[in-house]
Amino acid sequence: MKRPKLKWGLAALLLASLAGAQSPKPQADDRTLYLYIWSEYIDDAIVEDFEKKFGVNVVIDLYESNEDMLAKLLGGGVSQYDLVVPSDYAIPAMIQQKLLAPLEHHKLPNFKNLDPKFVNPPFDPGNRYSIPYQWGTQGLAYRADLVQDLPRSWGVLFDPELQQGPFVLNDTMRDTMGSAAIYLGYSVNTTDPDELRDIERLLRATTPRAHSFVGGVGGKNQLLAGVATVAMVYAGDALKAAEENENIRYFVPDEGGIVWVDNIAITAGARHKDLAHAFINYLLEADVGARLSEYNWYASPNRASLPLIDPELREDESVFPSPELMKKLQFQEDIGKQRRLWDTVWTNIKN
Repeated sequence: MKRPKLKWGLAALLLASLAGAQSPKPQADDRTLYLYIWSEYIDDAIVEDFEKKFGVNVVIDLYESNEDMLAKLLGGGVSQYDLVVPSDYAIPAMIQQKLLAPLEHHKLPNFKNLDPKFVNPPFDPGNRYSIPYQWGTQGLAYRADLVQDLPRSWGVLFDPELQQGPFVLNDTMRDTMGSAAIYLGYSVNTTDPDELRDIERLLRATTPRAHSFVGGVGGKNQLLAGVATVAMVYAGDALKAAEENENIRYFVPDEGGIVWVDNIAITAGARHKDLAHAFINYLLEADVGARLSEYNWYASPNRASLPLIDPELREDESVFPSPELMKKLQFQEDIGKQRRLWDTVWTNIKN
């Protein structure tokens, strides 16, 4: 599918204006905003338009996993950045560790644009600390020109008899261990020691056959280079890769998959909180939310944006999962103190 482009007619612009309240003006000393975000996760044009609108600068630093982001913030980065984009399961731990600042909702008039199902999430009741940014799935992407009749199963990674060529795993603990859990019929949030031992055994047997562990957009790039025939990836990365090579396909395995919600939040040490609120409110404008989804190929939690997104993208199940597919997907949750069990297993897998 060719990547759709937004086509702004008079009706679309009118709808966008009705659904976009003016962002609060930042204070005069808030001239630079520091954003810490996943790689390839925001359109430069969106950032540039914000800079022009408010006469400010945005400095962006990148990470490839929640674990990398958390390590950086805990190592002093919490005072270096104003905004960060953590996944759902990471937020409770960040709140507990006092890494996030409470939001001032009166500075976010476009909060009203959110789809009600993303308001008051279990990982952040009342959206006190975070606002949903994008959401989507993790599954498998593959090179159709390099494999034959690939089973729609996680077994193409975990069962050596189903392997077809080199594959890469996601270098993110929760995603890779969670996918193994799904293959074994377990919850992606399991803390059962016996189940975690099963996951460890499976992945320790799998990693010697894997080409590599790669984070962020690495799986997409390995497929494009022809280094891997199959990769554990996020849906948007797979669809971006398919735009460059039509032989790249994506699916959520029949056993099920992970559905995630990424969120934007203000760090506890942010020095430009007014500007950070203005940026969040700007992202919540209907037209900006639509542009964000069309750039990322991920679903928008912004209900006001949906009519402005190209119908071809809205109807793509890889981007907006159908109700039938949603039944097979699992949300990741904070596992609290049991995270140390996961950390131990992950260390054993990687060493």
